Amino acid sequence: MTAPSPIRVLVVDDSAFARKVLRQVLSNAEGLEVVGTARDGLDALEKVAELAPHVLTLDLVMPGLDGLGVLRALASMPGAPRAVVVSSAGEESELAVSALQAGAVELVNKPTALATDRLYELGGALVEAVRTAARAVPHPAPDVPVAAGVPGPVSGLTPGRKLVVVGTSTGGPQALTRLLSALPADFPAPLALALHIPIGYTQAVAKRLNAQCALEVLEAEDGVELRPGRVVLARAGQHLKVERHGTVGLARLDRHPLQMPHHPSVDVLFQSAARVWGADTVGVVLTGMGEDGKAGAQAIRDAGGTVLTETEASCVVYGMPRAVDEAGLATATAPLEDMVPLLLHHLA
Repeated sequence: MTAPSPIRVLVVDDSAFARKVLRQVLSNAEGLEVVGTARDGLDALEKVAELAPHVLTLDLVMPGLDGLGVLRALASMPGAPRAVVVSSAGEESELAVSALQAGAVELVNKPTALATDRLYELGGALVEAVRTAARAVPHPAPDVPVAAGVPGPVSGLTPGRKLVVVGTSTGGPQALTRLLSALPADFPAPLALALHIPIGYTQAVAKRLNAQCALEVLEAEDGVELRPGRVVLARAGQHLKVERHGTVGLARLDRHPLQMPHHPSVDVLFQSAARVWGADTVGVVLTGMGEDGKAGAQAIRDAGGTVLTETEASCVVYGMPRAVDEAGLATATAPLEDMVPLLLHHLA
């Protein structure tokens, strides 16, 4: 039996030490082949044309053409490689989120911005991100201007009766941008989101989304109110749960259960919504790797609620929605561009 061809990887970073570390880490991983390195954005584009990599690891802050410039150039190239951003949380957080919205598939956080051996700590996460990116299906980045236009008012829906919970992973920042920017300002239900992303980036995600849609988007804080017109994004590293006191819904943050593979967990969010909102829960499972959300979808359906999934056609990775679909838990499914009308239909 013929062995599968290795995943061809190009390492792009303006630091010679970082290039050395990333090349060594990736070269030692089974099924990966580092075909070259590039020291800046222009060098990267030349190497892409010359070496035809499947995936590139992409530094963002580089002289000349930076990482965002590389992503914009790749968007116009047929068969372009998928990008994994390697970034430092903090000052680079907003830049990294912009890169994810511009088409990068995965984000790996550098343990340090310094040229030290601590860079080797990102090895396992980087290898897994490259493997995920190699399986991803690229889609055009959404063209969403600041203060984007949205559909007209929604009529005939009772504000606040239902709760919408959304789970996503790989490709999630792009998917959330497209979904939320299409929602009207008078969307009748609060939204709670769980996105798999490294710690230190969710505040930047919320800030970007808040600027690009008509709803208020904020990073979750313990006790923040859930209300129509507001979108609450789980803070990376903690679970987002929901509770209700009379007519007032609240977000809660904690680390339990500790054994979950993801913090935040889509399952934990969905299960808490099903316990409190019951049949008035609408769960939405978007693009992502793995099965997080499947158990939560089961809880929502058991409570009489609704589960919507993104179809394979628009997913960057058809993993999380596939798990829900194949378990027979989806009430309905649609490509991302048709998700808002479907969502509004199930809020009626």
